[in-house]
Amino acid sequence: MTPAEKYIWARLKNKQLGHWFYRQKPVGIFIVDFYCPHSKLVIEIDGGQHFSKEARKYDRERSVFFVSVKLRVLRFTNKEVLSNITAVLEKIKRELK
Repeated sequence: MTPAEKYIWARLKNKQLGHWFYRQKPVGIFIVDFYCPHSKLVIEIDGGQHFSKEARKYDRERSVFFVSVKLRVLRFTNKEVLSNITAVLEKIKRELK
């Protein structure tokens, strides 16, 4: 896991937000960073490699697949997670309801 993934995982694991999350969970042919089955929520933490044209296209294709199987997707950058974890967690909490 990246430092940002470790940082957010420390706040998602063990039902700290009231729901179970899995990390590095296979969903179809993809592996997602974090997944909450109860809320059908995928959380992706994007590092610098996600900002190239090809990576953005691939991420869009992944998101289209997730939506097609009735999953919701939240994406955060490493910077968001590391610099403003409170806002990130608040957004996740809103999606869990």
